[in-house]
Amino acid sequence: MLSIKHILFPFDFSVQGVHAAPFVRALAQRFNARVTLFSTGSPAWTLPADIGPPGNNGTAQAAPQLQLELEQALPTELTGIPVDRVADAGDPAYRIVEFAHTHGVDLIMMPTHGVGLFRRLLLGSVAAKVLHDARCPVWTATHAEEEHGKPHPRSVLCAVDDGAGSADLMQWAEAFSARIGARLSLLHVVEPITDWPSLEHERARQDQFRLEARAKMESIQSTAGVVAPLRVAVGDIVTAVAEDAWQEDADLVVVGRGHESEPHGRWRSHAYGISRRSPCPVLSA
Repeated sequence: MLSIKHILFPFDFSVQGVHAAPFVRALAQRFNARVTLFSTGSPAWTLPADIGPPGNNGTAQAAPQLQLELEQALPTELTGIPVDRVADAGDPAYRIVEFAHTHGVDLIMMPTHGVGLFRRLLLGSVAAKVLHDARCPVWTATHAEEEHGKPHPRSVLCAVDDGAGSADLMQWAEAFSARIGARLSLLHVVEPITDWPSLEHERARQDQFRLEARAKMESIQSTAGVVAPLRVAVGDIVTAVAEDAWQEDADLVVVGRGHESEPHGRWRSHAYGISRRSPCPVLSA
């Protein structure tokens, strides 16, 4: 059963963060979820002078001025939904992930770039680490103000590998799409097996490989009981997913991350690249 009851919204007071707020509000309303607006500052200036800066596992409290700024942030953008506001101090990626793990967060929603006062929060390396370490799904938007994705998505593209977790991902994407009232399509990307696609016999080999990949994915889809159109593309995963999102006018891309020890764990390393290249927000489940 798909359940999103608690959304964590890391916020750095940047324009990108403000533009992400309508997406957070829309999903919170759709799932009747509460939101935690979360910000973290540098321990060097947020802690009292007589307290040394914490390490990654520190539990120091953020300074009052950061909490005050957070209490005044997004007064209209998040109206109509229950919002808790939490200021913290320490390594941004660690604090985001730790809060998510210890407070029952079902979804993290964050832009991947921030240029505001607390720009250290959402630098690319932080978003990449959160994508890698978080146990719950992570929604990212590189430039929410420029992307053609909508706060209320109507078209969801789910990019799936052929690993052990593919059926679960398809089912999750189907349940999520149904809950938000969006149509779902599936994309599977196979890597090229030849450097000479212009040669007829090499092109035939590639076509055969793609047909075999489609047959395997159709079998997985049938086992999962998911009804959605399936496309199989050949090429670089990041590029192919981004291009398909453009062509299909997707409002949201769903990808799996899996575990690095599993064959489909390679999607974990591609998740951040896809979020950077995608024309719409990306939800890494």
